[in-house]
Order: sequence, then structure tokens, then C-alpha cells
Amino acid sequence: MKKLFNYINTEVLNKAASLNTANISIKIIAGILISKFIAVFIGAEGMALIGNLRNFLSAIQSLAIVGLYKGVVKYIDKFKNDARELSKTLSTVFYIGFFTSMILALLCYYNAEFINSLIFQGNYKYTYVIEYLAIVLPFYALNMFVFSIMNGFSKYKILFIINIIGQILGLLVTILLIWQDNIDGALVAVVITPALNLLISIVGILYRKSLINLIKITNFSFSILDRLSPYMLIALVSSIAIPVVLIIIRNYIIAEIGLKEAGYWQAMNRVSDYYLMFINSLMALYILPRFSEITTKKEFRKEVLSFYKTIIPVFGLILLIIYLSRSVLVNILFTEEFQPVEDLFGYQILGDFMRVLSMVIAYQFLAKKMFAHFIVIEIFLFVIIYFSSIYLIDAYGLVGAVMGHCLSYFMHFGIILLIFGSSLFGVLSDEGLEES
Repeated sequence: MKKLFNYINTEVLNKAASLNTANISIKIIAGILISKFIAVFIGAEGMALIGNLRNFLSAIQSLAIVGLYKGVVKYIDKFKNDARELSKTLSTVFYIGFFTSMILALLCYYNAEFINSLIFQGNYKYTYVIEYLAIVLPFYALNMFVFSIMNGFSKYKILFIINIIGQILGLLVTILLIWQDNIDGALVAVVITPALNLLISIVGILYRKSLINLIKITNFSFSILDRLSPYMLIALVSSIAIPVVLIIIRNYIIAEIGLKEAGYWQAMNRVSDYYLMFINSLMALYILPRFSEITTKKEFRKEVLSFYKTIIPVFGLILLIIYLSRSVLVNILFTEEFQPVEDLFGYQILGDFMRVLSMVIAYQFLAKKMFAHFIVIEIFLFVIIYFSSIYLIDAYGLVGAVMGHCLSYFMHFGIILLIFGSSLFGVLSDEGLEES
């Protein structure tokens, strides 16, 4: 039995981690190529408009699946050998996702002009893009449902293959549309490429055709919905608030400074997203499961300090290298037009470093189901990001946006330390972590 557990811990988890790393690597490469094409064929102005659409799409997609993805994966994994409970889970999630996505699709389609004015401030007419988004939104929700099933059944290899094909297909479609229609093509690509994976996912789910029979409206369960509700609330707060705040800040930059400057800020955010993908993935794969196992403050402190001693210095060194090579990176990732982005690296990188320091400890909120704490802290963070960014933009111009980002995560880290101060710095005993 011990050999079996060792095999699971070493082979299965290592395989999942390596596949996840490979998947993220492909995603980053595809993202870099797309960024380069946007920079060359559209420029900084297009980068800003695409950024707003991406943020809106991210928020609306989270609403379409009601923030269910992570919770669903957990409960499918838990009930995969219990046909009755599995049927309740699949049925509940499928019908919630179906009705929510359909309602949102109709709202987006028939209010496309209004949404266009919110995203693009009425200065640009891309109503048809919002209509395309509405049409493909249910397909995206269905794709995420299929993904959650495969993830819950630990079909990492199939997910990896689907993601590779999806990334390559999305890259080719995006490049083709940008080449043909410039900004219009890029915006259309943003809304249709997430749904393309469904065509591949359907092939992947054929190995579990028997699961279709488990999806019945009569098996819809409010008890399952109640169990999933904390995960839904957390995902919705995180997935919707940040994109909305980013849209507001970007539109403020457009109105007060200029569209091109908003494109520079968006370019900096894209660079930030690239290097944060790896560290976020590492924490999701290791920190959250590890914290879930921990029962005492002593173990919690040991795990946090261990991560800080081993991973954080490496991450810090990588960020330093990125900062020192920013001129080269901007030329590789974008074009000479984006040279002003170099001035944004310092505060952005420092803010991201503090963000990761915070996240390591904040995973304890999720591991110990301290959902109320997590939501309150997240809302506080979003409010601070908004007000600090607007104030500092008025005072210092474009660099104020990244200064606001940096200041917000410094404050966020400080609050996290206050909450978990006794666990990290106090005199320890063997008491539990529930009231950390």
C-alpha cells in the first residue's frame, strides 16, 4: 500500500505538473507570437482596444460558467466512483451552466450596442464583435463543462493534447484574421478562439459517452449547488472584479492621456501575465493541496518559509533579469513603437513580486475554507487598485498606473501578514489553523 501511495505522489503528480508546465509554455509562446503580430500590424492603439475586449470576455466567461470550474473538478474527482452523486453533480452543473450562458448570450446580443459603448466608450463601433461573442458564449461554457469532467477524472494527457491543438488552432486563426482585417480581425479572433476548443473537446469526451446518460434534469440537486456555492462566489469575485477594474483604468488612461498610452500599459500587463503564469501554476499544483493537508500553525509556518527560501529567491532573480533586459524584451515581444513600455517595468515587477508573496499565504484562505476572509480581502484589493491607480495617474501620468499596482499589492501583503501574524511570527503550539 505504501508503494502505491508513493507511486501516486511521485508519478501521477509529477506527470500532471510536467504536462501543466508544457501546456503553459505553449500558451506563452502562442501569446508572444500574437502580441508580436498585434504590435506589427495594429500598433499600441489596437493593443489597448484588444485589452478591453479581452477583459470583458474574461468576466463574461466567468459569469457564463458561474465560477463553477474549480469546484466541479473537485466534486467530480470525489464522486467519480459514486454514480448517483456523480449524476447529481454533472446534472446540476450542466443545467446551471446551460441556462446561465444562454441568458447571458441573449443579454449580450440584444444589448450589444450598449456593451460596445461601455468597453470602447462609444468611440469605436464594434457592435458586431459583441454579437459574435454572444453567439459563441454557450459553446465556451459547454467546453469548460467538458474540461471539468476530464480534469475531474485526471485525464491530464487528453487535456494536454486538446490544449496544444487548441492553442495552435487559435494562434493560426488569430494570425490569419489579423493579417486579413487588422484590428477587426484581431477583435473577432479574441471572441471566437476560446470556443474553438469545443470541437476538439467533444472528440476527447467520446471515451466517456456513458456520462451523457447521467445528465438528467430530474437529478438537479440544490444540495450540490449549495456545496459549490462558496467556490462559485470566490471565482466570480476574483474573475469579474479584476477585469472590470482593468477596463475602467484603461478607459481612464485613454480619456486622460491617450489611446496609444493605454496600449503601452496593456503591453506591460501582457508581459506580466507571461511570467506570472508559471509561478501561479506552481502554487496551484503544490501550495493549495499542501495547505489542505496541514493542521497546525507550526506546519503552516514551516511550509510558507520553505517556499519563501526556495522558490521566491529564484523568482526574484528571474524578475531582476527581466528588468535588466527590458529593452531587448520590448523589441522582441513588440516593436520600437513600444519603447515607452520600458519605463513601466520597475513598479510592475515590484508589484508582481509582492503579489506572489501575498498569494503564497493567501492560499490558506482557500485551503481552510476561510471564504469570507478571502472575499473581503479581494474586494479591498480591487478597490485600492482602482483608487490608487486613478490618483497616481493624475499625479504622475502613465507610470502612475503601475505605481498604483505596486502600492496596492504592498498594502495587500501587509494585510495578509496581519491576519496570519500569529501563525507566522507568534509563539506556536500544536493548535489548529481554523482561527489563524
